[in-house]
Amino acid sequence: MSIGEGSGTDFQTMRGRDFPTIRQFTVFLENRVGQLLEVVRRFEGTGIRIVALSINDSAECAFVRLVVSDCERGRELLERAGLALIETDLIGVELPAGSQPLLRVCSALLAAEINIIQAYPLLSPTHSGPAVAIMVDNIDLACETLNTKGFRMITEGDLRDEPTG
Repeated sequence: MSIGEGSGTDFQTMRGRDFPTIRQFTVFLENRVGQLLEVVRRFEGTGIRIVALSINDSAECAFVRLVVSDCERGRELLERAGLALIETDLIGVELPAGSQPLLRVCSALLAAEINIIQAYPLLSPTHSGPAVAIMVDNIDLACETLNTKGFRMITEGDLRDEPTG
């Protein structure tokens, strides 16, 4: 018997798992006038919408984080442009009705001792109400916690436009 043969370990990537996540692309740009516009224009006429955007800049470079309505085609578009990028999984959460919905989400994550690393709003997902994209330090536990507390998770399918017909 060879080493590892017959072991029950199944190696899966995050994309292969069956829980709702959305993918964020972090694009590294030179901090020059017009660089963001060039990235945003790449999506013009493609049918891919930018549904979340966050920018952190310094004197030398800018980190543009974005979530798009079609992550597979969005990745291809960014790669073909020769842009340096990192792909990360986030959780998307529809904000519940009532007062202080973000407080309810944050309280649920805090109770499970889950740290929020970054968060920003999702711009009008087509199948839901107001929502937020959140990067956490434990995505599995965050999804489980929020599902248990009754929050509606946003998936990549929720970000796509409805087919026209």
